[in-house]
Amino acid sequence: MRSVRARAAVGATVVVAVALIGAGIAVLLVLRANLTDQAGLQAEVAAREVAGQLALDVPYGRLDLPDEEEHPVQVTDEDGRLVAASKDLEAVSGTGTDRVTPNASPAPGSSDSGSDDDGGGDRHGGDDNRDDDANTPARGEVSTDDPDFTNGTATVDGDTADYRFAAVSATTSTGVTLTVHAGAPLVTDQKAVGSVRAAMLIGLPVMLLVVAAVTWLVTRRALRPVEGIREEMAAITASEDLSRRVPEPGSRDEIARLARTTNETLTALEASVGRQRRFVADASHELRSPIASLRTQLEVGAAHPELLDLRGAVADTVRLQALAADLLLLARLDAGERPGNTLVDLGALVHEEVSQRTGDRIPVAMSVPESGHIEVTGSRGQLARVIGNLLDNAERHAESSVAVSVFRDHGSVVVAVTDDGAGVPEPERERVFERFVRLDDARSRDEGGAGLGLPIARDVAHRHGGTLTATRAAEGGARFALRLPGTESSASGG
Repeated sequence: MRSVRARAAVGATVVVAVALIGAGIAVLLVLRANLTDQAGLQAEVAAREVAGQLALDVPYGRLDLPDEEEHPVQVTDEDGRLVAASKDLEAVSGTGTDRVTPNASPAPGSSDSGSDDDGGGDRHGGDDNRDDDANTPARGEVSTDDPDFTNGTATVDGDTADYRFAAVSATTSTGVTLTVHAGAPLVTDQKAVGSVRAAMLIGLPVMLLVVAAVTWLVTRRALRPVEGIREEMAAITASEDLSRRVPEPGSRDEIARLARTTNETLTALEASVGRQRRFVADASHELRSPIASLRTQLEVGAAHPELLDLRGAVADTVRLQALAADLLLLARLDAGERPGNTLVDLGALVHEEVSQRTGDRIPVAMSVPESGHIEVTGSRGQLARVIGNLLDNAERHAESSVAVSVFRDHGSVVVAVTDDGAGVPEPERERVFERFVRLDDARSRDEGGAGLGLPIARDVAHRHGGTLTATRAAEGGARFALRLPGTESSASGG
């Protein structure tokens, strides 16, 4: 039962079994009701034939009774006395009386029939009067009302069987009302119901076995691709080879979509692991150089103090400190660190960052609206880091001018940093945002940095729901545009 195939097969079998049992019971009940109604109709026909003879004043001894085995008949008078019965009827139950031997009575049309002992004449008060009971038929007629039906048994010529009896009334010409009880056998009905029930009892297990087997096979076939996906995932986990992919079935069902989604996840995981490995390798390479240089200078200083280059050691230490800070920030960003919800005025932040760069090679020209309140939501420290990295990059590549501007654009706040340097070639405008990537003219240790400034700036921009793009400036150099979602206050301030 731990298998999906087993649970599906058992579940389908139980559902089909309940449905078939319910349907079988309904069929048997409907069949029994129909057969009982049919037997009742046959009994009614037989009873009306005999009642018709009585209405025509046929004597009891000359009644044309049907075959007693098929339709046993009893005729009773108003007092419940048996006046006529089938010849071979030996016992009966379920009718008006259990007697099978008729009483000695006058013929139906006799004038003495139905008279009182004191000679009072007709019991119904005259030849033309009808019985006070509305259900009593008129003289010489048979009741047109629906007969009363009962179930009982009858023994005919030594054989006892179940019967459906119909009671039909008839009134003779002299006003005597008689009741005819005629039966129709239920044995055939019981045999038919039993045959159907036996067929169901035999066919139900066979059908359930077929349902279980078909469900098992269909489920097994449907889940075969899932087993292939599981086996391949287990192999990928064991081999740690993220370049492998799970098989994708040719169908367009849920399993095919699962396989495609799994492969997309593996592709993203492979790319993430690849980036992480390259990051570790590049970080190790970048850290090795300043550490080795610093160690060499310290070893030389220890052996020959007069040869110690303190300025170079300090520069290497500063570079090592900056690189370590960049690596820690990237690690926090990769771990999913989210920016805060602080309102940051970008105009004031740019003013603050530029005012602190008093030792830059090229002064920075600013263009910030005096109205202020150009606000965004985020981390003030991370946004300051982005602006600082963009200004550092512009200072590194500019010939004579660096400019920064802040403005609003369709609900967004844009910080644009431009320079008049060589610019970024169009094919390289996306690659410059990759980690540890430095273009050919920026590979020296003093000028090129570690290649982390722009990647950090773009990652921070994305964390704040914005973008960072590189284009060509009007001065001919590079233009880096940081676009962030503005707040309602910044929009209304414009």
